[in-house]
Amino acid sequence: MNRPREISYRDELLADGSVHRTYEDGEGREEWRTRVPGTAGVRWRDNRGAGGTDELLGNRIIKRSHADGTVTYGRDIGYGRTVWGQGESVMLNRTSYGARMGVLLGTLGLATLAVTAAHYPPVSLTPEEEEELRQQAAAQSSGGGGDYQYGDDDDGSGSGSDAGSGAGGDDDWDSGDSWDSDGGGDWGDDDFG
Repeated sequence: MNRPREISYRDELLADGSVHRTYEDGEGREEWRTRVPGTAGVRWRDNRGAGGTDELLGNRIIKRSHADGTVTYGRDIGYGRTVWGQGESVMLNRTSYGARMGVLLGTLGLATLAVTAAHYPPVSLTPEEEEELRQQAAAQSSGGGGDYQYGDDDDGSGSGSDAGSGAGGDDDWDSGDSWDSDGGGDWGDDDFG
């Protein structure tokens, strides 16, 4: 079992519908995030000149494509937590309602303690594997087994995401440009940790 670096963040909805993310990492890191219309993606840029796109794939995998062509993967593991790399870091959302459980775990020193190799995202995926995950996500969101919502299961019944916020799916990940954590919203209040 690995003890990853825990990095907390808070999101703030801006008047233009974008999100300003502030990291509590002691480095003064900030990101500005906007939806990519018609996709399951979020475009981001930070205060250090980096930028790229985050895309929610199936199986709670998040693909982060950097402007320089580098790709990294994260996995939403619930309670407002997202594991990046091979457990090097865990992002903890301190913004949303459902992430309160993650905050509670953090104050108990357990937020990252429970991260095992089974939680790690893949190191790499082929384009075919990525497409298969996209199709799984699309099938879940339109299928008869209930809608897949980014943030589902954050009540502890399964894995949620850095999306882990909002008990029982308060962080719906739908298409659109507004922030709403009441179940019919477009922005989840922690889209892609």
